[in-house]
Amino acid sequence: MFIKKMKDIPLNTVSAGEKTSMQVLISANEAPNFAMRRFIIESGGGVPKHTNLVEHEQLVLRGKAEVGIGDKVVNVVKDDVVFIPAEVPHWYRNTGREPFEFICAVPNKEDKLTFINDD
Repeated sequence: MFIKKMKDIPLNTVSAGEKTSMQVLISANEAPNFAMRRFIIESGGGVPKHTNLVEHEQLVLRGKAEVGIGDKVVNVVKDDVVFIPAEVPHWYRNTGREPFEFICAVPNKEDKLTFINDD
């Protein structure tokens, strides 16, 4: 068992994203089944279309964004819960004026991030 203060956890830039940062709140080394991350996407920022080998369970904490999941585009806001199945293409774009912030839990399994260029 442990308790951490979120303010004490480093916030790192997501190199693949635009105006995007991430905190690893609970790492794969700290819990046997899931890792928990917090993402912050500043206004106008986003994460390009990609796939992962693992599913994502997400809770929107604040802001609003367009999220592409497969061939659908949805608008999400605070208190929305999002499930992204493994290997399904997805992307994020902050469409609001304030930061878009969400918690993302993923299984502690092998993952591979693959970017998709639709051009």
